[in-house]
Amino acid sequence: MKDLHIAPSHNTPEIFLSTSRNLFVIEGKSAPEDVRSLYYPVIEWITLLSGETIKSNPYNEENPLTFKIDLSYFNSSSAKFLFDILVHLKEIKDHDIPVAIEWYYDEEDTDLREAGEDLAATSGHNFKYISKPG
Repeated sequence: MKDLHIAPSHNTPEIFLSTSRNLFVIEGKSAPEDVRSLYYPVIEWITLLSGETIKSNPYNEENPLTFKIDLSYFNSSSAKFLFDILVHLKEIKDHDIPVAIEWYYDEEDTDLREAGEDLAATSGHNFKYISKPG
């Protein structure tokens, strides 16, 4: 499967999705003017990932599909697309394929931690919360 890389800008995160490197990362600030044009390619890519992963299941408990979300800020429009991404990852998990979601946040930013907790609860995932020094 071809990698997806979206370079960051002032208001958009870097997105790097690679099955060959087992690297799935959304990192930076997510407040795009056109949230659909940013996240639709990601949703399409993850939909393809879901189909391929369910067929071949290259992951196991020691090497789960690990999705890292490291956002310093995201707006409500981005939150909706993050939720959609997590729903697709939940579909993979529901086929007994191990999926790990790592949620990074600044240790002093309790709002960002709580936003992760809300997304975890509504999407049916158990996040691993990783505090970064402030």
